Amino acid sequence: MPYARQQTDITKLTPQEINAVVEETPPSGKKRSLAALALVATFGSLLFGYDTGVIAGALPYMGLPHSAGGLALNPVEEGLVGGLVAIGAALGAFFGGRLSDRYGRRHNILLLAFVFFFGALGCTFSPNVWALYAFRLVVGFGVGGASATVPVYLAENAPSRVRGSLISVDQVMIVFGQFLAYFMNAVIAQIGGGPAATVESDATGEFAAGTTHPWDDLQHAVGLIVSDGNGDVWRYMLVLASLPAVALWIGMRLMPESSRWYAANSQWVEAIGALKRVRDEDRDDVAAEIREMVVLREAESTQRKWTLSECWNMRWVRHLLVIGIFLCVFDQLTGINTAMYYLPTILTAAGFTSATAIELNVITGLASLIGITVGAFVLIPRLPRRAMGIYQTTAVTVSLFALSIIFFLFIEPHMADGTLTSAIPPFAPWLVLALVALFLLCKQSGTIVWVYMGELFPARARGACQGLAVACLWIMNAIITFVFPTMIGALGGGTTYLIFGVINLVAIFFYARFVPETKYLSLEKLELEFQKKYS
Repeated sequence: MPYARQQTDITKLTPQEINAVVEETPPSGKKRSLAALALVATFGSLLFGYDTGVIAGALPYMGLPHSAGGLALNPVEEGLVGGLVAIGAALGAFFGGRLSDRYGRRHNILLLAFVFFFGALGCTFSPNVWALYAFRLVVGFGVGGASATVPVYLAENAPSRVRGSLISVDQVMIVFGQFLAYFMNAVIAQIGGGPAATVESDATGEFAAGTTHPWDDLQHAVGLIVSDGNGDVWRYMLVLASLPAVALWIGMRLMPESSRWYAANSQWVEAIGALKRVRDEDRDDVAAEIREMVVLREAESTQRKWTLSECWNMRWVRHLLVIGIFLCVFDQLTGINTAMYYLPTILTAAGFTSATAIELNVITGLASLIGITVGAFVLIPRLPRRAMGIYQTTAVTVSLFALSIIFFLFIEPHMADGTLTSAIPPFAPWLVLALVALFLLCKQSGTIVWVYMGELFPARARGACQGLAVACLWIMNAIITFVFPTMIGALGGGTTYLIFGVINLVAIFFYARFVPETKYLSLEKLELEFQKKYS
């Protein structure tokens, strides 16, 4: 019987004996390339992107009356439809991280595939807004679980030489999912006929019969009316999310569990076998990786499995957790989710019709996709993590201030009672579109927060710590999603984006002063470095 089968606890062995165990232990299944592993796992990220992006095109149809196939949503209900996904995501991130630590990363992603599938079908066939609320929470749970689990799964399976690029595939797939949602929204809107948008009022300023009164969200200020009973096309937009969920479940059945999760649970034979499935043994020193895991496991052997309360009581882990939470909160305070959920509203506020705004969403989605592709495969592999964060936040801040100026100078002076007048300069809406596209391109090309989520926290509590940090991200997402329609209506686009711009000045200082660099060391060496630095 091979030595590896007899000796499952290798923490007491010499380096030479560990090398022998690694040599004798075969892969635990068929070889899988890192590219295939990343592609399959990030179908969860694609679903994350699709489910958060699709609502931008669906909301105008949901606002139509029941007789037209819509749900007659009022402004509060629209905010809840968007915001409840973020609430569900906060729960999914928090509990998903714990489930990931307990049962495994692969196990968690398989569970999430079912959650996405169930949530997509539930939203599609919701008979009323209350059922839609419930299933948007379910979808959100899947989104949050994916955001907490997929980056960890990728980080733990990647060698340090390509870890940043592999985790960045996660972000590429999120943005591709958003682009896919925008594209399918535009196609379905063209086939089904876009919701007609007019500004019809009499001399007293009252809206004509069949339209809605302004509710300070400028999407409704243009008076969505029933055009040809086409409001139920939003169901077709939502049901498409069920297809990648099936692909995710099938694909993950063929992938290995994380070797580092096995190591954290003292399953050394399984750790070696899983690692050999995803390593090129001509390029990667599997035995060296296993030895690093052993050293780290030995250092932790006298400690129980870390809970969040235990993490908080350890100064160095608490320090990392606070940094992670602020990274996640500032990521949402860029205003990225306002563009994600309400871009047609923003473009309508700038002067486009509702139908045109849905179609133009594709342009901004393409800008996001170009940005994340350049960031993932050109910038992140070459630049330090902290430099990327500073670049991203600075570019976003400039874009936000520019948006604020355009609204102040060219749009808001031509508004009366929340309604655009014909005097608005014809270039202004296109300028807003260009700036929103630039904002998204810059934000996505520098998205580094998810790389940090995979690298920042100690191994024995990585899922729990990341789960809490990402839960905070989604709570902030929910807050901004819910209040944005009221902000842009009550304060106007100029003041709204000015506020976001000022907040991002603080974020630049945070990156420069408090965020550590994580690019150049293995996860195990990073953990030891952080323990020495912050204890």
